[in-house]
Amino acid sequence: MDIYEFAMQMEKDGEKYYRDLAETVTDEGVAKILLMMADDEVKHYNILSHIKSGTPDMQGTEVLKNAKNIFQEMQVGQSDFDFDIAQKDALQKALEIEERSEKFYVEKSKEVDSEDQKALLLRIADEEKRHVHLLDHMIEFMSRPSTWLEDAEFSNIEDY
Repeated sequence: MDIYEFAMQMEKDGEKYYRDLAETVTDEGVAKILLMMADDEVKHYNILSHIKSGTPDMQGTEVLKNAKNIFQEMQVGQSDFDFDIAQKDALQKALEIEERSEKFYVEKSKEVDSEDQKALLLRIADEEKRHVHLLDHMIEFMSRPSTWLEDAEFSNIEDY
């Protein structure tokens, strides 16, 4: 299995994980964000497929911008959040997977000869880093939903 096939399988696995997790969470807003992240994994898969076939193309992600709006809706729409430990643990596992994925793409970008391929792999790594930050924010939100959105730390989520 070459680098691209391996990476494509990682993205397929990530998509499945996020879609499966979205079906198990009780909060609709969290489920929406997980489904957006699954859609990003599909984009990453397609990018890698294009790189492998020699026709690279990279579309950006809107997940961070959309996530902030969803978190705001969640806070306004509910006064009592019910996040269980299993959901937090599943998000923590996803966070660890995204951290490994980011590292993988950075490392593999050093192994390719083409500057275009290197740039695309680094962009995927950057998107994985954005997922890391988003998951970190989601876990923090689950820990203290009533005050989290008001804190300054969320105001910079789109900066990642």
